[in-house]
Amino acid sequence: MISGNKSIDNNSSTSKRIVTRYKQYLTLEKALSPNTVDAYLQDLSKLMDYLKIEQVNILDTTLDHLEQFVSGLHDVGIHPRSQARIISGIHSFFRFLFIEDMIESDPSETLESPRIGLHLPEVLTIEEIDRIIAAVDLSKIEGQRNRAILETLYSCGLRVSELCNLKLSNLYFDEEFIRVEGKGQKERLVPISQRAIKEINYYMLDRERINIKKGNEDYVFVSARLKKRLSRIMIFHLIKGYAQVAGITKTISPHTFRHSFATHLLEGGANLRAIQCMLGHESIATTEIYTHIDRSMLKDEILHHHPRNIEFEKHKL
Repeated sequence: MISGNKSIDNNSSTSKRIVTRYKQYLTLEKALSPNTVDAYLQDLSKLMDYLKIEQVNILDTTLDHLEQFVSGLHDVGIHPRSQARIISGIHSFFRFLFIEDMIESDPSETLESPRIGLHLPEVLTIEEIDRIIAAVDLSKIEGQRNRAILETLYSCGLRVSELCNLKLSNLYFDEEFIRVEGKGQKERLVPISQRAIKEINYYMLDRERINIKKGNEDYVFVSARLKKRLSRIMIFHLIKGYAQVAGITKTISPHTFRHSFATHLLEGGANLRAIQCMLGHESIATTEIYTHIDRSMLKDEILHHHPRNIEFEKHKL
């Protein structure tokens, strides 16, 4: 165990080594994205700056010190949601110190987060989703691509980053699955509807005419003008634009399609466990749990309960 010592400040080589080890822990063991790791370390630096002013070594931190720090966050007007995020990072750091046997007990164990009012994201009705997709002008060069994007977001419940990073090599249309790289570079297989497959295949005819830049050849959705994969902000703007044309006044984003996907499946009677697995929520869709869920069952949940597939089957009759 590394013993605490008041003579060692929080900018010492010892503290820097601890932070470096913590960064490795977040990156390698927790498999967090670089942006998330940076956010954790930035929040930790706030605590370390406070402890330096108070002349308290990080390894000698007590619950009292942490509560005073959190009280200071409130006093300077930091939003409760941001406070909760910082406190979550504090829990993570001291849990790491305890696991690594650098401290004898975790002082953050009973540190409480501020109460945050429950925020329910907007949900689009099926009719509103139809209106947004109908707002796409197919006579424009990007029209069919954008329709395919909207159908894929809604039919698969993807995060916008997952959509932007979707690759041709991860499309398994014969099996009606796509391979998605989610948070922490964790991969999962997600069923895809026949309607979304049809729209993507139509888009492929347009995509073949684009001289795509090197390094972007495998991405499904690319810009005809920039000749490279689409960015998250591009997807955000196109959805905002189509919603406005469709007369939708709700505050929506790409995530609205993901939330609507889950809500409509749940309302249609789909299994909650399967929905969470398809969404890639870490709390339930860990590799161990996922391997115990039959992929054919996942596909059945979407085929039998997603509005797009129900409608598709009706037209086949």
